[in-house]
Formats: sequence, C-alpha cells, structure tokens
Amino acid sequence: MAGGLQDLRRRIRSVQNTQQITRAMKLVAGAKLRRAEERARASRQYFNEIRAVTARAVFRGGPNHPLLEARSLEKMAMVVITSDRGLAGPYNANVLRRATAEIRESEAKQKSVYAVGRKGRDYFRYRHVPIAEEFVGLGDDPSYRQAKAIADVIIAQYLAGEVDAVYLAYTEYHNAMAQEPRAIRLLPVQAPEEGENVRTDMGYVFEPDPREVFEDLLPRYVEMLIFGALLESKASEQGARMTAMDNASKNADELIRRMILLRNRLRQAAITREIAELVGGAEALK
Repeated sequence: MAGGLQDLRRRIRSVQNTQQITRAMKLVAGAKLRRAEERARASRQYFNEIRAVTARAVFRGGPNHPLLEARSLEKMAMVVITSDRGLAGPYNANVLRRATAEIRESEAKQKSVYAVGRKGRDYFRYRHVPIAEEFVGLGDDPSYRQAKAIADVIIAQYLAGEVDAVYLAYTEYHNAMAQEPRAIRLLPVQAPEEGENVRTDMGYVFEPDPREVFEDLLPRYVEMLIFGALLESKASEQGARMTAMDNASKNADELIRRMILLRNRLRQAAITREIAELVGGAEALK
C-alpha cells in the first residue's frame, strides 16, 4: 500500500508540473496571438483588395503575360503552410488534410510540394511526396521579405516550366476557437470566376502601358497572397495553441482531482487497516 501511495504522489507531482508548463504556454501563446491577430486583420483588407484589383484587371484584358498563361496540367505544386512546432491542437492536421485532398484530386501526372514549416515538410517527406523547396524557421512574425523570397522561388520555377500550376493551402483565422483550412490557386493568375463577388465593370487606364503594369502587379499579387496566408496561418497557429494548452490545463486539473481523491481513499484505507490491526492485537493480549 505504501508503494502505491508513493507512486500516486509522484504521478500527482508530475501532472502538476505538466500543468504549470501548459499554463505558461497558454499565456505565451495568448500574448503572441494578440500581435498575430492584429497583423492578420490589418493586412486582410489589402490582401482581399489586391486579389480583386488583379482579377478585374485580368478580366478587362491584360497582356499576354507568362503568369497568366494557362498550360496543359502535367506538373502541379502545392504551397502548404504549417508550423515549425507542435502542441497546436488540430491546426497542422487540418491544413495537411486539406492539402493532401487537393493533391490527390489533381489530374496532374507529377505532383510536388513547397513546404513552409517543419511539420508540413516532415509530413510529406515521410509519405514520399516530392518536396520542390522547403522554407522553415520563419519565426513568429513573418515578414514581407520572407514572403517575397518564397514567391521569387515559385515564380522562377513556374516561368522555367518546372511546374504548370501552383496552389496555396493555408489556414484562415476567424478567432481563437475557429480556424478554417483553405486552398486557392496561386498560378497562373486567373480572372474572376462566374458567381464570384468581384466587380468587373470598372475601366482601367494603364500607364505607361499594360505590359509594364502587369510586370509589377502580378509578382506583387503572388507575394501578397503568400504574405497574407503566412499572417493568417500564424494567427491560426497561436489561437489553436492557446486553445489546446487551455484544454490540456483543464484536463490536468481534472486528473489531479481524481488522483487526489484516490490518494485520500488509499490513505484512509491504510489508516483503517492499521487501527483494525491494533484493536486485534489488543484483543489478543487480553
């Protein structure tokens, strides 16, 4: 019985130590979430507007630009944004599941991945999915420069004919409790689809000429989509981690209460047994 009580006390201390860690991680994630949420929401309007402006300009009849050229789909790639670390609840699993479904449904003969984040890289490497490029260690505050570096690699490989279409899988942030994995087409840049809520009746005057405008607009469009996706994903990661650590702390608290109750019962049983042995001994001496 003594050994059982000692083991139970060790388990209680171990769970209490784990609970301290999860509470600290929740506080850290909450502090990071506030900044990530502000950045994501501040960029969302520009993120949506540049998509709309580019779609309208393409719809109005852009020049014959390589980033607009629709090719026969032989080789496709998926940019998958995940985290570098775990302990973020279902965050990574959800976006990886969405990306995997999109890759599986594609009719392309060759499929590859641009892995942004260690979790995505390790996931696809374990499943032997070709990784075209990997981008890890971006930190908790991704910058536009990092997004541009990713976009430059993708655009260069697309222009070189190494890939015919590029899609982007990321997690859209709603709040700390709700994040939605999404997949959109990155390249070739497409005009608004039927039913999409984008005004196309707005005329444009291109200065100095359409080709020079599109030479600057289309790469910036790709860079901004990736940057916006990075910010949305980072806010989603911190929100999911904060929620996961809060749930873990609550579960640890419930487990501690149960083990304390069990410990008290074992201790009471031991005391009762000792009293019974003393009474029995006293009776035997009479």
